[in-house]
Amino acid sequence: MKTQDQTQHHNVHIQIVRHNRVCDKLQISSAKLFDMVATGIFPKPFVLVPGGRAVGWLEQDVDNWILARKEAAKVAA
Repeated sequence: MKTQDQTQHHNVHIQIVRHNRVCDKLQISSAKLFDMVATGIFPKPFVLVPGGRAVGWLEQDVDNWILARKEAAKVAA
């Protein structure tokens, strides 16, 4: 039997994006992304494999961050 959490994620397409792809989506340099993560402006990535070094973000989280920035820009204008 599936739990409710498993059922909710069953129909959702989950995509992991790596550092270079996030830089491409945001149109920023690698150094800028590291700075934004370090200062808490952008969410921290998560480790993809326990004990490994590879990290990534859920594409939905990156997209939601972009949309939140757009809304914040509207309010500030």
